[in-house]
Amino acid sequence: MQYTVEMMSKVLGVSSSGFYKWLKINPKIAAAKALVKKQVATIFKKSGNSYGSPRIALEMNKHGKHISKSTISRIMNSLNIQARPKRKFIHTTNSDHQFEIPDNKLNRNFNVETINTVWVSDITYIRVASHWMYLTVIIDLADRMVVGWTLSNNMTAKDTIINAFEKAVKQRGLTRDHNLMFHSDRGVQYACNEFRDLIQSYNCIQSMSRKGNCWDNAVSESFFKTIKTEKLDKYIFNNNKTLKTFIFNYIDGWYNTVRIHTSLNGRSPLDKHFELIKKLAA
Repeated sequence: MQYTVEMMSKVLGVSSSGFYKWLKINPKIAAAKALVKKQVATIFKKSGNSYGSPRIALEMNKHGKHISKSTISRIMNSLNIQARPKRKFIHTTNSDHQFEIPDNKLNRNFNVETINTVWVSDITYIRVASHWMYLTVIIDLADRMVVGWTLSNNMTAKDTIINAFEKAVKQRGLTRDHNLMFHSDRGVQYACNEFRDLIQSYNCIQSMSRKGNCWDNAVSESFFKTIKTEKLDKYIFNNNKTLKTFIFNYIDGWYNTVRIHTSLNGRSPLDKHFELIKKLAA
């Protein structure tokens, strides 16, 4: 039987407002609230001050603490902490070339349940001292894991996407039997004959975004917004070696292995990867 506040107040001989006041100052309740606050602050700090209330709620849920996003949001406000907003998309693609442009075969179908079925890729720039470095990533849509990446001081296909693709092939054990779809924007690095010949040698199907439509490659774009918002924008890099180590630690030590992804229902890419492997083995 459940008792209403009015019934409990009558039994205790106090007013409803007095009963509510007692609840607020009850030592056990106060201690529980303090513990939740501490946990929220700890998760926020471990995320590099990047998690908002949805991801913090998911993280606490994983450990048996079922607290709503709105409650987490109020706690964050009381602690004066908030996640940094992500950047807007910035157009960086050089599509002014004469190479053939494949159709957008992916067509924003980002929900994939088998690894090595669809890879997506993009390139962005990062300031280092007085020059630019270029980060190329390849992401498997099934587990959202960065399966290949490279950092270069130029935008040639050889040093950007070809290097990253060869690393992804080695890491994922890609063969011609996978019939992989490879999606990117219309950048010259992806459209050139050198890269096209490479992916065709693995029997890949090439897909490209529509002109000027960054949302067709939203997963790759989102990764760059995330890494810049959560980490890169907070630091000044004086040399290439420091930046490369920083990116390695972020991708392999955080993004792929620990970071919660809302698109994966609160799991990390590594957790999702093992789940998909188990399904294949079943």
